[in-house]
Amino acid sequence: MDRIILLCIVSTCLPAVQSQKFLFSPRWGPIGYKEREKHGDGTAMDEIIKANEIQAAGIVDGTASLREGDIAVSAGRRAKVCFARSCLWSKSVDGHVYIPYRLSPEYSEMETKMIKNGMENIEEGTCVKFVPRTHQRDFIDIQQKAGCWSYLGTRGGRQTVSLQSPDCLQVGVISHEFMHALGFVHEQSRFDRDNYVTIMWPNIWRDRLRNFEKFRTDNLELPYDYSSIMHFGMYAYSQDGEPTILPKNKKNIKLGQPSALSHIDKMKINKLYNCGDNDDH
Repeated sequence: MDRIILLCIVSTCLPAVQSQKFLFSPRWGPIGYKEREKHGDGTAMDEIIKANEIQAAGIVDGTASLREGDIAVSAGRRAKVCFARSCLWSKSVDGHVYIPYRLSPEYSEMETKMIKNGMENIEEGTCVKFVPRTHQRDFIDIQQKAGCWSYLGTRGGRQTVSLQSPDCLQVGVISHEFMHALGFVHEQSRFDRDNYVTIMWPNIWRDRLRNFEKFRTDNLELPYDYSSIMHFGMYAYSQDGEPTILPKNKKNIKLGQPSALSHIDKMKINKLYNCGDNDDH
């Protein structure tokens, strides 16, 4: 039975999972990156997988581990579903959703500019605004941990978003992790995904099959988005260079995005956070 999980999930909404081991191994060769280059199928998630899989074990600090490749999950907490939109960031009276952030001083000026470009990617056309933290209790703490990952939704207090340099400092990767922080899961995790894509289970690394689970999500009455920046690429976690996700009834369609949010991605943000059509974004 599918787990019932909303788009606005925080880390406490997900069950604890065993920490994945991130070790360089000979299988890195057939993961499918040569195939992706040949077919022009490079996505933000491809880069995240590449960065995270070559890191040492224990990629997430403390007692947290990763789910679906880049979603941090705190172990030892009681798993529950967030109802009543309680895991969304607060909306201001002026109609904007302000996300306070603190940026590690370890980033160079150029790296800082890249991270802000990732923020602007989300801000454009939505009511979300990233603002430097002053006194706010809830904020994202952008750090150079091992790999690229984020918690899901607002968890309360300080929450880490890891953007390791240089592998994670790409506009698409940065935007992808901030989308998780806003409360969005991967697109192919939708409960209705089997109507739109076929998961090629035999082609997936056996110890990464859980990264392709689906959940009871709130799809916000929006169509399935093959072009979402939150979609896995066609060769994600391939063990033999063959596709792991194939679109149904769609020829020559590209899965995922390398850098830009899709039109539907922006619609999702505005709908989840109830941004009025007439708001001055």
